[in-house]
Amino acid sequence: MTSFKNLNLNPKILTALENKGYNTPTPIQLQAIPHLLAGKDILGIAQTGTGKTAAFSLPILHNLFNSNISVKSGNVRALILTPTRELASQIAENIEAYGKDLNLRYAVIYGGVSEKPQVMALQRGIDILIATPGRLMDLMNQGYIRLMQLEILVLDEADRMLDMGFINDIKKITSRIPEKRQTLFFSATMPATITDLANSILKDPIRIEVTPQSTTVDRIDQKINFVENIDKPKLLRSILKQKDATSVLVFCRTKHGADRIEESLERNGFSVAAIHGDKTQGAREKALVNFRDGKIQVLVATDIAARGIDIPAITHVINYDIPSDPESYVHRIGRTARAGRQGVAISFCDPHDNKLLQAVEKVINFKIPVDNSHPFSKKSAKLDLRKDHKNNNRETHLNNNKEPEILNMNKNNKRPQHNKKQDQNFKQTTQSKKKGGIFSFIISLFKGKKTAVAPTKANPHKKAEPHNKVRPQNKERRHEVEVEAKTTRTRPERSTERKPRPTGGTRKISSGNSEKK
Repeated sequence: MTSFKNLNLNPKILTALENKGYNTPTPIQLQAIPHLLAGKDILGIAQTGTGKTAAFSLPILHNLFNSNISVKSGNVRALILTPTRELASQIAENIEAYGKDLNLRYAVIYGGVSEKPQVMALQRGIDILIATPGRLMDLMNQGYIRLMQLEILVLDEADRMLDMGFINDIKKITSRIPEKRQTLFFSATMPATITDLANSILKDPIRIEVTPQSTTVDRIDQKINFVENIDKPKLLRSILKQKDATSVLVFCRTKHGADRIEESLERNGFSVAAIHGDKTQGAREKALVNFRDGKIQVLVATDIAARGIDIPAITHVINYDIPSDPESYVHRIGRTARAGRQGVAISFCDPHDNKLLQAVEKVINFKIPVDNSHPFSKKSAKLDLRKDHKNNNRETHLNNNKEPEILNMNKNNKRPQHNKKQDQNFKQTTQSKKKGGIFSFIISLFKGKKTAVAPTKANPHKKAEPHNKVRPQNKERRHEVEVEAKTTRTRPERSTERKPRPTGGTRKISSGNSEKK
């Protein structure tokens, strides 16, 4: 079995790995490190939890230490771009641990905190800079960062940076760096846009694919729990009460949803914290430290905030909401079953999430098994619409949209016969028609009387129908009644007497009692 000693790494790096208990490289480390030490470009397709960070950080430390080039003020020798603050902090911790005896300067910059400490660190020159694209562009535009001495560029979690809208920033950054460089491109998934980006910045790369793209780790026990949305909080609490659920990461779509779950679990006595974009950096780091140290059982997070969570002890990942982006499912459940451990991934699916679930299964090419052992399985047994229920659903939908008159037809497709009361109403209506004419008949309709529709002159052979029966609109029939009403309506006679036309107001004359108009 190959060990790190066989990879020709610096002895100081090997000592640091031994102190952390790392002796055997993972598959991606075993394949990537020799090529990176040789200065070649790498296209790595690997999921989270595969040792990807060490795969690029170890050879970067080795090469920078061996070249021993002094860095000018504001310049950077190696740039590592990451999508989130958490992932940037995680990479910085690993680099600090692996290169503590190499005397290399490193810094991490991201948004949400003051720029002053970051600017002060950059003034001395940096060997390794870990940054998020947004803050990096801000400091570059202000003239605090210069990339003329850049030797190595790393894009980590490239697919997530694309999803977060950093594609234009990445293109601007790559346009300002030297063409002669080593580029490392890592992504868990490879959609077409990511492939185009990789082709534009890589030169004859070595492709390393540890697992097929968009597939999930075999060590994760994946389950689907069909449940109504109103029962999700109760189902979540029942899972958290299980003995093996010691470190649980809960994903939801929105920041408000994360806060709501946190408050609900706190009221029920669970130790919980939430992280999302509206939380301060200090609050997020505190929550991560407490979760890593086992002080809290549950961490609730959104997709963006959870990137960079590298905690091997996570036992369960719960998708409180099915992700809108199917690719995010791979990243979510990859937070468990790390470092060779087993893990459980449970996804809650309500009636509105069936299409999202089908999209996820299409991406991972795996039909997630249904768990029917949870407390609400009987209540939600009909929520699984993944099977061939399309025809049945279509027939039900059509039946619901049919008019009541059509649904009440008998087997011979004939209208039901009128009862005696309807016949009596019809006779009364015809008599009232003879007495008052069609105009009085229309007036009775507007008053809301439940009378049958009498035959009209335009259509004397039409059968009578009860007015209180719901029937489809008939534009021709309505038009005939309106025309008939106009022809039979009589106008009031005009008076032949002419009224005097007023010419103005009146005023009194002081000399007499008469009025002059």
